[in-house]
Amino acid sequence: MNQVEYEWLDAQQARDELPALCRVLHSCVAQGASVGFVNCNTQIFTRFWQDVVYSLACGDKQLLVARLADRIVATVMVVLAMPPNGSHRAEVIKLLVHPDARRRGIARELMLKAEARAREAGRTLLVLDTRSGDAAEALYRSLGWQMAGSIPHYACSTEGRLDATTLMYKTC
Repeated sequence: MNQVEYEWLDAQQARDELPALCRVLHSCVAQGASVGFVNCNTQIFTRFWQDVVYSLACGDKQLLVARLADRIVATVMVVLAMPPNGSHRAEVIKLLVHPDARRRGIARELMLKAEARAREAGRTLLVLDTRSGDAAEALYRSLGWQMAGSIPHYACSTEGRLDATTLMYKTC
């Protein structure tokens, strides 16, 4: 079995990896992931990652990728840009694992590393949201995340259905 390698990318590295980042996002959305997109649109995916590159350059976000056989197969981001009254918190977003790389513990390791990075940045409260009932929700609970609540009809799925989202938090 190939060794999974984890790497925090800076803005230039992310820019250089735009096609690979788009491939992971495309594969996850094509499988129905609820990550803010309702269909597979290469232009929209590219624009999304270009915006991430800008946020990395500004220090607003941190991007962690997982590589398998030198290929990016997963991502997670830590959003550090918060309003002044929220400088103690960070948001975890876009935990994406390519369908071909699932069931290897990659998502768990990405989350652990994201949590550690947020703590290193002085954050004591982490937040995230996930589609209610998804496997990701069980993963987060197993990592000590608490449910803050659920919002019905929060986001449109790739199938056109309005799904609930679960808001979660973790103190560190």
